[in-house]
Amino acid sequence: MSHTRSITAGSALALTLLVGCGAEVASDGGAEAPERTTVERCGEPVSYKVPRRAVAYEGGSADKLFSLGLTKHVHGYVMPPANPPVSESPWASEYAKVKMLGDDLLNKELVVDAKSDFVVAGWNSGFSDQRGITPKILDKLGIQSFMHTESCFNYPGFPQKVAPFDALYSDLERLGKIFQVERKADRVVGDLKKRVAAVKAKAPGGGKPVPVFLYDSGTDQPFTAGSQVPPNDIIETAGGKNVFGGLDERWTQVNWEAVTEAEPEVVIILDYGDKPAKEKIAFLKKSPHTRELPAVKKNNFFVLDYNEGISGPRNIDGLEKFGTYLRGLAAKR
Repeated sequence: MSHTRSITAGSALALTLLVGCGAEVASDGGAEAPERTTVERCGEPVSYKVPRRAVAYEGGSADKLFSLGLTKHVHGYVMPPANPPVSESPWASEYAKVKMLGDDLLNKELVVDAKSDFVVAGWNSGFSDQRGITPKILDKLGIQSFMHTESCFNYPGFPQKVAPFDALYSDLERLGKIFQVERKADRVVGDLKKRVAAVKAKAPGGGKPVPVFLYDSGTDQPFTAGSQVPPNDIIETAGGKNVFGGLDERWTQVNWEAVTEAEPEVVIILDYGDKPAKEKIAFLKKSPHTRELPAVKKNNFFVLDYNEGISGPRNIDGLEKFGTYLRGLAAKR
């Protein structure tokens, strides 16, 4: 059932109080810029006012805002333990200009205390029914919210299925509309698309694509990437084949027997949190399930940074690195 979300008079007043007055908007629309813009949030039309105190959850969210030149509109960020240090980001200097609001999961109290007027996160990655912070709950508080398109696949009521790189472009374009910096967004997206096309043009040809297994975590059962998350597009654009790309899922659990049967020639290690990539590689080399895999025997491991694997502009950095890696492997054959 579809409906258009409308802001009640009370929540509109709350929003006005939260937003405050007098701040200048980094708009490229000039004096005629509209006060509100309607943009879809997981397929649901939502009316947005240009945010002044945005809160971003995780690196992908903050990177999207910083890549669009929106630092002055960002109040702060929440970075859970899994996320690598922000000092490693291409936008490290921008992170330094805003507040770190928390080093754990996103919660409603933090957002309210920050007097935020806009929250950027993913569904089940930041926003959560169980933890009591959802777009609907924030709507009632007069706090605007934005969900990554890639995460809309699991969003109840308004699910969307969009290829991961297309989802990234969509997010940047929608954020460009919300903050009224559409021309900047067009330039950023255009640059990302050119970089993707360049990798695709150089992908190894001739014969079957190299089978690739992404190892996120798990010892009893592995956690991996289905077709609905960025590593799938990274693998396939670079000239490989995600061995679990046939699964219509985001991040998902499989069994070791399926990994063994797939005979991957490359393993991508998603690097994050308290278990370094080298420990994951050591496990795969010892485990009876994986030690005989072609990729493991040949030591064909590629380490993908966490922020290159979750939706954000760094996906394309990861793609370029993996493209170079696959071309190097092809040259050795």
